[in-house]
This record gives sequence, structure tokens and C-alpha cells, in this order.
Amino acid sequence: MPKQSTNMSGLQCLATENIWFDKHRYDEAEKCFYEGVNGPSTQQQQVKTAMQQGKGRQQKRQHRNSSSHAGGDQELVSRMKSLELENQTLHKVVENMRAALQKLESRVAMLEKTPVLAAVPCAKAAPVQAAPVKQVKVENGGGDDDDDDDIDLFGSDEEDEEAERLKQERLEAYAAKKAKKPTLIAKSSILLDVKPWDDETDMAKLEECVRSVQMDGLLWGASKLVPVGYGIKKLQINCVVEDDKVGTDILEEEITKFEDFVQSVDVAAFNKI
Repeated sequence: MPKQSTNMSGLQCLATENIWFDKHRYDEAEKCFYEGVNGPSTQQQQVKTAMQQGKGRQQKRQHRNSSSHAGGDQELVSRMKSLELENQTLHKVVENMRAALQKLESRVAMLEKTPVLAAVPCAKAAPVQAAPVKQVKVENGGGDDDDDDDIDLFGSDEEDEEAERLKQERLEAYAAKKAKKPTLIAKSSILLDVKPWDDETDMAKLEECVRSVQMDGLLWGASKLVPVGYGIKKLQINCVVEDDKVGTDILEEEITKFEDFVQSVDVAAFNKI
């Protein structure tokens, strides 16, 4: 009995407890009520605007794709037309080249077959003037033998004399021109070392003896005394000679003839002028 009383008291407590088990249902109903009164919520508006924007973007994309496809088709058509025109012009050029090549081949074949005829225009372009033929008057009245003796068909004797005279005049003019032209004379500058026997040799007399050597094509120049050693001096003298007329051997031979003054002669320098 006491047990049943305790159970009944527990149920009574639960019945009197204020617990809201269906709160979410009432919250949802309240929300729908306020939405109906105040309009849709901002979240729904955002969803609607997002959906509208997506639809607009999709329409724009479709329009852009359609326009791009149309522009690409037009560009492709224009390029195909230009390629067709270019192909036609190339065909024309090739045909012209083939025709020109065929003409050239035929012309070369004709020239190879007739080489003599090809040289005729060159002869016409630069005609050679023939020598004038002397006209001879033929007189009638004598016999046949007299006519043959009097007629000179070529006038060879007179022409030969005239040609010989002109040739002789040209030769004389050339010879006179060549004689007037100055010829180049080869010359050389020689520096000689003339050595005396000792320091007692009269160097002035030695130089006088050297300069006394005179010959065609020889010209003496400046001179000086150069010390050698132990009080001995040598004569260093310059001269200009023509190579065809005077040589170093002749000079040495002529100078060494003065045995009383000259011991030896050496060539110190030799230069072409």
C-alpha cells in the first residue's frame, strides 16, 4: 500500500511539472507568423538575389558564347576567302612562269640548231667599214689588150706607196718622241775610308790626291778626318757615281795609285739614289 502511494505521488509531480517538450514546434510557428507579418527574412532575400544574379550571368555567358561563335565564323569565312584569292593569284603566276620557261626552252633549242644565224645580229650591230675601192675609168676605143693594160682594178701600187709613206712618218715621229723623253740614270752614293801610312802623312795632300781622280760619272762631295788611334786619322770622303760608268773597284784602284800617301781604301757605306 505504501508503495502504490509513492508511485501515484511521482506521477502527480510529473503532471504538475512545467516542462515544454514541443518548444521547437512553437518556435517554428512563431517564426512563420512573424515572416508573414513582416515579409521574408533577409537570408531568403539574399538567396533570391543570388539566384537572380546567377541566372543573369548565365544569360550573359550564353549571349557572349553565341556572339563569339558568330564572330569566329565570320573571321573564318574571311580568311578562307583571302586564301582562295591568294591561291588563284599563285596559280596565275605559276602558269605565266611555265609559259615563259617553254618560250625560253624553244628559243634555246633554235639557237643550238642554228648557231650561225645567232651571230648575224652582232655583225649588224657593229658593221665593219670596208676599204674604199678605187674607181677606175674605162675608156673605149682601143683593142682588148690595150684595155687590159690600162685598167688597174685595185690601184695596188699607189696604195702601197701611200701606206709605206704613212708608216715611215709614224716611225719617225715615234723615234723623235722617244729621243726627247729623258732616260732614268741609276746613281749611287759611296762613302770611302782612305787610310794613310802613319801619323806623319800630310792629310791635306792626301785629300788633294784623292780629289784629283776625275772620270765621267764621278762627283766628289764632302770629306772629314776621323781619328783612328795613336794619332793617326783617316780621310772619310763622300762621292756620287753613275752605276753604268763608275764602280767601286775602279775608284779603289785609282786612289791606291798614290802609294806615298794611301795605304788602303775601304767602302764604308753604299746607297742607291
